Amino acid sequence: MKGKATSFDIAYYAGVSQSTVSRALRDSPLVNEKTRTKIQQIAKDLNYTVDKNASNLSSQTSSTIALLLFQDPTSDDSQINPFFISILGSIMRACTDNGYDLLVSFQEMSNNWHSEYEDCRKADGIILLGYGDYTDYQEKLQQLESQGTHYVRWGADEEGQPGISIGCDNIHGGETITQHLISLGRKDIAFVGEASSISPEFFDRYRGCCKALKAAGLEITKELQINSISTEQAGYLAAEELMALKLPVDAIVCASDSIAIGVIKALRNINIDIPNDIAVTGYDNIPLAEFIRPPLTTIQQDTKLAGKLLVETLLNDINDKPVQTALLPTKLVIRGSCGS
Repeated sequence: MKGKATSFDIAYYAGVSQSTVSRALRDSPLVNEKTRTKIQQIAKDLNYTVDKNASNLSSQTSSTIALLLFQDPTSDDSQINPFFISILGSIMRACTDNGYDLLVSFQEMSNNWHSEYEDCRKADGIILLGYGDYTDYQEKLQQLESQGTHYVRWGADEEGQPGISIGCDNIHGGETITQHLISLGRKDIAFVGEASSISPEFFDRYRGCCKALKAAGLEITKELQINSISTEQAGYLAAEELMALKLPVDAIVCASDSIAIGVIKALRNINIDIPNDIAVTGYDNIPLAEFIRPPLTTIQQDTKLAGKLLVETLLNDINDKPVQTALLPTKLVIRGSCGS
């Protein structure tokens, strides 16, 4: 073997995951004795040593959790997706309930956050919010894994993704809200939001929409899927693009409330009656959704439970207790933008 051995090398030779290697080298009781002994012997044979200057966060007792929040484009100066404001409050409460402080930091994908929190010993573990396509920062997650860092992320559970995720059942949410539109007699249903691996949560919502259309025997028209990021301006422009197609549309499923608010503004500017001409739905149930005109039918994600699970899952991992990825249920919130 060329170069210094890593925990990934040990995982390869032991036939286990890297996280199992990290736990075994910490003598975690979560790894059975036979596997633990095997891993430790392989580490010895490979002359593997832990870099004390980049050792894992679990060796710390700072009683602090770091929340790394990815900056989003917004219509105000906050640069925080409105949905994450609610989940942030829940995380803060959960930290307080567990006797932990919360260190909140904006991060950009180009920043070296994967090593900063290791070297500076700022926190016992990390929560990641707003990181969509994990392939954009896969190397950083692998670095966290290799150093045994405790972390959990909010988002979709993607195949091959390292670590633990807490997320929403977005396929079911997209399916539920589309089924509601279909039950109201809507047949020409468009979807506004990114529908690719670039935005896995939006993609799942689109999949759910298509699932409902297919089950109802309705046509899935690819032209009626318009890409959009989660801002009001992007939703406004997407609605203009959709209307310019001159295709039959009697409902628009939006991948977020922010997109839906922009869509509603664009439609009203060209005198389209909502919901009589076109029904519009959102996703997230941000506070503004109830107060726009007409009030927005949307999908509620349980942000209180989300924050609680993110914190408790991370603390369990820090304390070498069993952890697992979880998908939270969704709830349909019916308001006037659908007409019923």
